[in-house]
Amino acid sequence: MTSPDEPARPPIWSRPARGQRGPAPTHSRDEIVAAAIAVADADGIGAVSMRAVAAALHTGAGSLYRYLSSRDDLLDLMVDRAAGELRPYPEAGDDWLDTMLRLARRQLDLYRRHPWLVAVLPRPTAPGPQSLAWFDHCLAVLRPLPAATTTKFEAIAMMTGVTSLFARQETAAPPVGFTGTDLAAYPNLVAAITDPSPSAPRDLFEATVRGVLRGLLVDDAG
Repeated sequence: MTSPDEPARPPIWSRPARGQRGPAPTHSRDEIVAAAIAVADADGIGAVSMRAVAAALHTGAGSLYRYLSSRDDLLDLMVDRAAGELRPYPEAGDDWLDTMLRLARRQLDLYRRHPWLVAVLPRPTAPGPQSLAWFDHCLAVLRPLPAATTTKFEAIAMMTGVTSLFARQETAAPPVGFTGTDLAAYPNLVAAITDPSPSAPRDLFEATVRGVLRGLLVDDAG
């Protein structure tokens, strides 16, 4: 991190792919990022370090600093590289909500392939070109709606949040049950648990995404 008196470094996207000094490059920035993603996919984001990525490339950790200034740079590049896997984007159809749901499902598939993404996404950092392209496409899908621009931004962010929540839930431990707990003081909970009426099967992910987007964008426009 920089001190308040130091100028902020430009984002990794706007810096040269490697430093101007030192020996000729052995690996490209793309190769470094691909190796880092492979490490994260196999062992989790906590296993990603400059040393671990260098070992995967059979080189020294110091050599990576000719391409990157820090692990944060590496994480930024990993996130944006993964966002590129969302292409090709579903084209906007007659129903904007159907298209947004397809985009959300593509996000969910991405998080399933790369579970570490849900832990890295909340980092405060500048979005990269692939992430910006994704956001831009979502705005294109929502263009016909009369909702305010700020509401559209919020809706896209909420869709991403809901999708990451579902992805996180899929990899979480099962919830603790009520075995051994005296529920006598919680009559509404007992009634809900013992309710014999079957619930109709439904796609909870679809219902949630549609409900969030419709609630934000249609109500705002109304």
